[in-house]
This record gives sequence, C-alpha cells and structure tokens, in this order.
Amino acid sequence: MIRLFTGFFIFIFSAIHVSGQGCSDAGLCTVESFKPLQSEARAELANKLSFGLSFGAANYDIAVYGGGLGYTRVFGDRWSVDTKITFLSQGGNDIHVVGAGDVFINLNHQVSSKVAISMGAKIPLMKADRSEDDLPLPMDYQSSLGTLDFLGSISYATNDWFFAVGAQLPLEQNNNQFVASLYPQESPLSGFQSTNLFQRSADMIVRVTKSFRVNESFWITPGLLSIYHLGEDQYTDTDGMTDEIVSIEGSDGLTLNANIFFNYDLKSNNALEFSLGFPFIVREARPDGLTRSFVFGITYSKEF
Repeated sequence: MIRLFTGFFIFIFSAIHVSGQGCSDAGLCTVESFKPLQSEARAELANKLSFGLSFGAANYDIAVYGGGLGYTRVFGDRWSVDTKITFLSQGGNDIHVVGAGDVFINLNHQVSSKVAISMGAKIPLMKADRSEDDLPLPMDYQSSLGTLDFLGSISYATNDWFFAVGAQLPLEQNNNQFVASLYPQESPLSGFQSTNLFQRSADMIVRVTKSFRVNESFWITPGLLSIYHLGEDQYTDTDGMTDEIVSIEGSDGLTLNANIFFNYDLKSNNALEFSLGFPFIVREARPDGLTRSFVFGITYSKEF
C-alpha cells in the first residue's frame, strides 16, 4: 500500500511538469457510462445526483477550473438515463473568462450482466464565439467546443476490469472566429492557432481500467485512456484575397493518457471520487483548446 501511494504522488509530481496535450477529452470520457464503476451497485436505488469540480494546467500558462452537475435515473433492471451540465473557468495572459459549457444526455441499456451500450448527445450552451475588447478569443478561452456532438459507446465490465470503446462525432460545428493576425505581435494571443470557422474532426476513444479493493468502502482504479482524432481539424484563412480552408497539420492521431481513480463509499449512500489524469503520448497540435498537462478532479454523489 505504501508503494501504491508513493507511486501516486510521483504521478502527481510528474504530471505537473509534463508539457503534454490531450488529457482532457471532448466530453465522452467523463459521462457516467464511460467511467469505471464509482460505487457499489444498489439495485433498489433509482436516482443519483452528483457534483464535481476539476483543475487542469493548459498550454500558454492557462489555468482551467471546471465543474459539473449530474443526474442519473434508472428504469427497471436494464435502462437508465444520465444527464449533466458543465461550466468552465479559464485564466491566463491577463484574460479571465467564465461560462456555461455543455449539456450531456445519454440513454444506457444493460444488454447483459457484463455488456452495456450507450448513446446520446453533447449540446453546447455557447458557440465558442466569445470575444474580448471586440476581438474574438481563441478556443483556449471558450467554455465549450461549441459543437453539437453524437456520443456512442459499448462497455464490458467484470468485478475488477472495465473496457469501453466509444465515438464522439460532431454533427454541427461552432462559430469561432479567432484569427491570430488580428492581435499585435507583442500579444501572447498572436502565437495561438487560428480557428476561424473551426471544423473539428471526430474522436474514437478506448478506456481500460482495473480496480483494486482496499476495504469495503475504498478502492483504487488505475487505467489507460486512448483518444484517436480521426482527421486533421480545419479553419478558414482570411489573410489572402479569397478565403481558404486550411488543414491544421499534426492535429490528427493518437493521445494516450494515464488515469487513476480513488473511490470512497460513505454512509447513507454517499460517495466521493478523486481522479487524476495526464498524457504521455500526445499529438503535435491541439487547436480545440483542450490541451492539458494534467487534470485533477473530485466528485461527490448521492444515491436515493
């Protein structure tokens, strides 16, 4: 046990000093159906409320604080619906913004005791078109990707292992209008990736975790999370005589993340979850503003 906790703190120390991309995903990896079990199954309880907070270190010295309020309703033995609403706060380079993020709605079906499928949507509460001083801000300062996305996944769970494969497919793009050349050269934002009329590609996601029970109320779940961006993202370049759609080189490909969850079952059907994630294989470019060197989160939930 001492070795396990020592390794955990080494993970934290290493994560803070990693300059990586992609620890924070576009949304699917944080929905209920794509996470390992967070508490002992209580078949007689049909409702679950949860509230979570997170902190992450992003590129360009930006600190990111996030939060979410979730509700899950179980219908019978095989069906459930989970919903979540999120918000995000980003600060750095003398810019601080706070805003609503997305609404997630997912329908889950337990095909068998081990296999489950889920499908739903991520609905943006803003179109990634925030500006400051009449200048559009880059994606790094938007509280949502601004895309309407389809979410789908299939998972396989045993007592200790959890495997999930999913996809997040943009159905409608955002209204971001950031062009780096609009800013003077002395501005840090002049070095950000332009994302005018941003076109984001789809993601395929695979998660594998294994749980280790310490006692009846506490268990630890390390795992790996891979996110494969299926194509290069694009933006519209307006610097020339005519508008040109430009592919962002290096924005496709694999990101591989390490995750670890610490779960505590408390009295009266309450639970706490602590989580840490950081990448160790990254893509060259992450223009959607989801770059993180690490993300730490805590979630409280109540079943009733």
